[in-house]
Amino acid sequence: MDAQQFLVEFGHIANAPGGIGKLRQLILELAIRGQLLTAPDRAANARILLSEIESFRLELVRTGKLRRPIPQPGIAQSELTFELPENWAFERLGNVCEIVRGVTFPSSQKQTNRASGAVACLRTSNVQAEIDWDDLIFIDPEFVGREDQWVQKGDTMISMANSYELVGKVALVRDVKERATFGGFIAAVRPHVLEPDYLYLVLRSPYMQARMRVTASQTTNIANISLGGMRPIPTPIPPKEEQSRIVAKVDELMALCDKLEAQQQARRKLQNNLRQSTLQAVANATTPHELQTTWARLADNFGRLFHAPEDVTEFVAELKNMAVRGLLSLPSTSLSPIDEIAADCERLRDHYITSGLMRRQKLISIAKTDVLYPEHWRIASFDKVAVVIGGVTKGRDLRGRDVVTCPYLAVANVQRGFFKLTELKTIQIGTEELNKYLVNEGDLLITEGGDWDKVGRTAIWRGAVDNCLHQNHVFKARVPSSSLLNEWVELVFNSGVGRNYFSRASKQTTNLASINMTQLRSFPMPIPPLDEQRAVLAKLDALTEQAGVWRDQLKRKQRLASLLADATVAAFTGIAIEQEEEPMKAPQIELIAPLRLGAAPDIKAEAPLATILARHNGEMSAKNLWQRFAGEIDAFYAQLKIEVANGWILEPAPAEMREKPADTENA
Repeated sequence: MDAQQFLVEFGHIANAPGGIGKLRQLILELAIRGQLLTAPDRAANARILLSEIESFRLELVRTGKLRRPIPQPGIAQSELTFELPENWAFERLGNVCEIVRGVTFPSSQKQTNRASGAVACLRTSNVQAEIDWDDLIFIDPEFVGREDQWVQKGDTMISMANSYELVGKVALVRDVKERATFGGFIAAVRPHVLEPDYLYLVLRSPYMQARMRVTASQTTNIANISLGGMRPIPTPIPPKEEQSRIVAKVDELMALCDKLEAQQQARRKLQNNLRQSTLQAVANATTPHELQTTWARLADNFGRLFHAPEDVTEFVAELKNMAVRGLLSLPSTSLSPIDEIAADCERLRDHYITSGLMRRQKLISIAKTDVLYPEHWRIASFDKVAVVIGGVTKGRDLRGRDVVTCPYLAVANVQRGFFKLTELKTIQIGTEELNKYLVNEGDLLITEGGDWDKVGRTAIWRGAVDNCLHQNHVFKARVPSSSLLNEWVELVFNSGVGRNYFSRASKQTTNLASINMTQLRSFPMPIPPLDEQRAVLAKLDALTEQAGVWRDQLKRKQRLASLLADATVAAFTGIAIEQEEEPMKAPQIELIAPLRLGAAPDIKAEAPLATILARHNGEMSAKNLWQRFAGEIDAFYAQLKIEVANGWILEPAPAEMREKPADTENA
């Protein structure tokens, strides 16, 4: 990839997930390779600097300030992975700096509060983008065995033992805010004559980070970089006067990255606000004309409003709100079966009271609602259409009773629309209580409380576990009438309508919220005709399935953008970033002739293939164009046919296709 192509693809790279981070890596890598600045006309030679460093180190050894270093062999050409400018040089890291490992001390001897006579001690958690001087521990200075184990201005602190992702993390000591040492899991890299800022730049470059990690030994959770592994690493050294220029240019470009990142965040915030207001306008439409207008506005701005997979989740949530309000289907000519549903419910409740499965409950009134539903729907209290039963309480005294041990559903097991059954606990109940607390297939389980967003979570039990009970913090509701679908009730409770009701009705403390049975029974349940319930649910399922496809496409788009950003760094630096690539289905049909750009499409035209060709000098093979298109092969050829018909892509000559032999698919 040359600079021109990089500029063409810059927008894709910068907007990819982690794209700004990739740009920062690229800046650092170009800097340490001497490719970020043009050399001055009369450039000095790094060999002069290396001689100065050698003399400086010999003087430190002579005066006892540096232990005599272990001699390092010369650097073989096979060790080098890139070339440097002629006036630069490679030198082993251990020959241009001192690497000091930190102090060790018993864990019992550290203090979190400042005490008389104790000194501050940096840990791996203090090595952030900058040194964190706020979260310190304190130890007795007697554990500092050598003078070089005190933190000095200009040191680069490096995490030597950490998780694989964090080992090698570095921070420059720009100022020593108090006398401090550092623990054994970090080291101080102390430059000799080199500019501290330049050495810090080198140590955080992708090249050096990769070389250090290669030398690390690894246990189950911890990677350890050894001094013996760091010292021999070939390190790029520019002349001393160039180092400050490089650091200044890197700082300038990093500031531009910061500005670009801030602009992206502001754009994302604006996009989120616009998407939310557009979706709310659709969901709050009160007339067919208003719904048509707001939906058209949403459709016209889809590409601007939805950028990331998580945006689709928000869209699906609004679909549910629209479904519950009757906006996803045509109105039914049937009547709401509320009387039939209420009669079935009353018969079941009388049976449970007579058989001792529940006590007679106090009469309740329906809660008020400001939600607008279709005129032919009815609204009834949930108590009128379902029997609500509380669950079993833990910690009861069951001595002297016949008991049975059963698994039970707690709040953590009940999610919105599904169950987490990997960690079911068990409880003992009296054998005569089994029928009361047993969860039957088709029962609705509704959470009583937890975090404020967990209140009222509802899922339909499908009989996944035998003899399963429900805890008292999970309500069980049975809808006996076939004219009210459990799936409809589940949808209503899990929609914004249900969540808003439970949020308002719940008793809330600082972090927790809960509802009681009366509030649940008082819920104003919308009751559409049965055929309309089915129509709404079917339409919602279809739209949700399509949204899932859409979400996957956005994920794939993000992944391809991320791969492009990685490939850009690799193209300029030669350092490949490992990723698990998804298998790509290669076309079984290929065009013999290359594809060429035709007439420029209008800016509003949907011509993704012509756009890609325009970015790549107007010509590309069919296979390469398809891979950049990032869609299924059938969709690719359908789009190609459209764009050829419109003249945006020239018709191939000869315009023929051929079958590819299966055994040469990946050749």
